[in-house]
Amino acid sequence: MKTGKYLSQLLTGALLFACLQIQAQQTDYTIKAVPFTQVKFTDQLWTSHIETNRTVTIPASFKRCETTGRVKNFQMAAEKKDKFCTVFPFDDTDIYKTVEGASFSMAVHPDKKLDKYVDSLIEIVGKAQEPDGYLYTARTIDPLNPHAWAGKDRWVNEHDNSHETYNSGHLFEAAAAHFQATGKRNLLNIAYKNADLLVKTFGNDKLHVPPGHEVVEMGLVKLYRISGKKEYLNLAKFFLDQRGQRKYDPKSANPWENGSYWQDNAPVIAQNEAEGHAVRAMYLYSAMADVAALTGDTSYLSAIDKIWSNMTGKKMYVQGSIGSIPSGERFGGDYELPNSTAYNETCAAIGNAMWNQRMFQLHGDSKYMDVLEKTLYNGLISGVGLDGKSFFYTNAMEIKHSFSHSAMERERSGWFECSCCPTNIARFLPSLPGYVYAQSGNSVYVNLFISGSADMTVNSKAVKLVQQNNYPWDGGLLFTVNPASSLDFALKIRIPGWAQNQAIPSELYNYKTRSDSKIQIKINGTPTEYKMEKGYAVLNRNWKKNDRVEVNLPMEVKRVAATDKVVNNIGKVALQRGPLMYCAEWKDNYGLASNIIIPVGAAFTTEFNKELLNGVMTLKAPAIFINVDDAGKKISTEEKKVTIIPYYSWANRGKGEMTVWFPEKIKYVDLLSN
Repeated sequence: MKTGKYLSQLLTGALLFACLQIQAQQTDYTIKAVPFTQVKFTDQLWTSHIETNRTVTIPASFKRCETTGRVKNFQMAAEKKDKFCTVFPFDDTDIYKTVEGASFSMAVHPDKKLDKYVDSLIEIVGKAQEPDGYLYTARTIDPLNPHAWAGKDRWVNEHDNSHETYNSGHLFEAAAAHFQATGKRNLLNIAYKNADLLVKTFGNDKLHVPPGHEVVEMGLVKLYRISGKKEYLNLAKFFLDQRGQRKYDPKSANPWENGSYWQDNAPVIAQNEAEGHAVRAMYLYSAMADVAALTGDTSYLSAIDKIWSNMTGKKMYVQGSIGSIPSGERFGGDYELPNSTAYNETCAAIGNAMWNQRMFQLHGDSKYMDVLEKTLYNGLISGVGLDGKSFFYTNAMEIKHSFSHSAMERERSGWFECSCCPTNIARFLPSLPGYVYAQSGNSVYVNLFISGSADMTVNSKAVKLVQQNNYPWDGGLLFTVNPASSLDFALKIRIPGWAQNQAIPSELYNYKTRSDSKIQIKINGTPTEYKMEKGYAVLNRNWKKNDRVEVNLPMEVKRVAATDKVVNNIGKVALQRGPLMYCAEWKDNYGLASNIIIPVGAAFTTEFNKELLNGVMTLKAPAIFINVDDAGKKISTEEKKVTIIPYYSWANRGKGEMTVWFPEKIKYVDLLSN
């Protein structure tokens, strides 16, 4: 196939997808993201991540799907012989998620070889599907002896461990992405067949089961957007409304006994706090946002507003991660944010980004993008190594020698028996351009500051918006507005909370000192007045070709303090510069990181080191280091320079100590013998 023909095929697919979306429904988010296919990055940081994802992470994920037996499971299911050969019944989804990531990648970077390979996988998946649409290799391979989590019959363990609809959800999301990228219906038809089975199986006069691991709801919404088939949207809402119908002991402290692990302890519209398995929760709240937008159900909206406030106000780590408790990969109680045992699953960070994007589209408030940015630049990309093929399932807040027995990872792994996080990274990164811009009527939102360009249509006229910056290392932002001809519209540029003395949109974390700097904006070199609306600088004018907007965000090093209700961090500070949280790692600090005190008043200098960790801005300051002699009998202090690196870049140079929180003075010393 010639390249020109291939590109034409991709464009046709994208246009067809857009047209079908328009036909599918009228009611939807009033604010719509500018599709990732219309946004091109030139930014060094993110083009590096996305290109590494394309050339390393996606191929490695496919390879591991082959070598670990995930592909073989589908082949055996087609032949209905042998034995399920991987560990978990949701292992099917690693193929789906990697296909989704490959599809996003091909949509902007055509690859005939990858396209052919993906088609070969889709053929294998299709052969494994049963005649009525059922697709679940853990049962189909040997229906009389299915996976232990599956139960003897279809769906009997769906609420608990089978993950049957979870597999369907990721299939649906992959199928939507593949159709959007290529215009092909081979995977989409498989998804439709499976979705039609779910419609026949579940419903008011049918089977009533709340999915144990949410995501099918999001997937059904995506199929509805393409097909316009109302039954898919109705089923998504039905699944949401099944939660909270089962009987549990509400007084039980065990989340499996009170239902909170599954977000099943109360109807979704009655829930008011983030709880249970953090990834499941993020997918649930994202689906509630989708259904609220598509149906106008304000009760869903009221519930997720309360849940969001609870999460950001009481249950989020300073670098944007969520899900503090290893047991059940779940949220803890209010202010239960331990450092040494922090769980912080990478998938939860990805889900958090997805949810906050939707919350922004519902409300148009920059606070949601503030949380998304914090998560994105810190607790999300920390989950993948700079090599693109080593990963963190969990994202620690501190690593100490004294915690060497801990189950937390001390170094990155190539993959995991449960490899949901690596494949989730593979699908998220190429979709990132779709998070940068949004539109509503004659308003254009700039949400993230990533160099590149976006093509959009405002009031039926073409507009190209170009970003030029060196963010997150520098706060100088330049936007060039290029309408096809002069055009009136409102350009809304997010002024980050961190640039307005707000560490997070709550009182959970605060800066120890306030900055009085006012954000100056210039248009064509002239300072301009602007009004603020929901965290956005609104520039409403008649735009002409090559109009230039300059914004300068103050890049001060800020000390972040947690509320005293987070007892682990009393007397400690974290360090932030721009959107980035920082940490100290053993490699830069004489072999340790847990012995560092950063005194009040210690002045930081910044230095960009292009040779370090693919190029990072480091922070340096005089600090106090606590030393213990070789005999273990004497303790002394020494003033030396501390070097601090961006949190996302840690654990790329071997294993050793790391910390995010630093004491400002010595109050007492814990004596440990190991």
